[in-house]
Amino acid sequence: MKISVTRLLIYIVLAIFTIFYIIPMYIMVVTGMKSFSEVGLSTMWNLPRSLNFESFRIAWLGSAKGGFRGLSGSFLNSVSLVIPATIISALFGSLNGYVLAKWRFRGSDLIFTMILFGMFIPYQSIIIPLVLTLQRLHVYGTIPGLILVHVIYGVPISTLIFRNYYITVPTEMVEASKIDGANFLGIYRWIIFPLSTPGFAVAMIWQFTSIWNDFLFGLIVTPNPASQPITVALNNLAGSYIVQWNVQIAGALLTALPPILVYIFLGKFFLRGLMQGSLKG
Repeated sequence: MKISVTRLLIYIVLAIFTIFYIIPMYIMVVTGMKSFSEVGLSTMWNLPRSLNFESFRIAWLGSAKGGFRGLSGSFLNSVSLVIPATIISALFGSLNGYVLAKWRFRGSDLIFTMILFGMFIPYQSIIIPLVLTLQRLHVYGTIPGLILVHVIYGVPISTLIFRNYYITVPTEMVEASKIDGANFLGIYRWIIFPLSTPGFAVAMIWQFTSIWNDFLFGLIVTPNPASQPITVALNNLAGSYIVQWNVQIAGALLTALPPILVYIFLGKFFLRGLMQGSLKG
């Protein structure tokens, strides 16, 4: 089968971009496999002399000699944070989107605009009132406090995703349910929610990645190392006197692994949700 010149050029360009994006992952893997002395004697492109997982062990468990904690405890903190924050923010976004798309009322467009405005508020501008509010609520420095922050900041994007997705759901289905006697929650439970799988796929994968990769809120809201998420713990792997680059890179790879696995195994659902109108409108 003949391949046209245009298609061949497209394949070549795609291959170049693929290699370009894979290079950082290659450097992370080979550097994490090297010992500290080997990192200093070889370039970052060289393969390790042997398979060595010591850097990953130190990054995960910590080192009393290096003066830093490992990532294992903070990994559990991130799991305890990201799962409830992702689910709750997606659920609130789904309910908001349902109301704004199928139960329109006077001022609904203004409310929708005000909700979306929350997406554009810089994190740095609300740090002081955020800390004061969490202190008044007695959740400052805790995982529940950090969950609350991410739920609130996740509602605008989740609302946008679900509202634009629910617009594609035929209004006649909602009207028919009203005639049959279904109330507000009944329509959501039996009609809207079963159709929401693509929207939840997009919203939850988006939220999972955003919350897992967050650094600023984790650093400010949880100053206690015992409650900090994994991104903050990764920053603390530098140690007191020297930076062990092999350990740092191994820790970065361990930190990035959950989002990578999410997109590897669930990426098709994310794309399918986008294709079905989750971000249209």
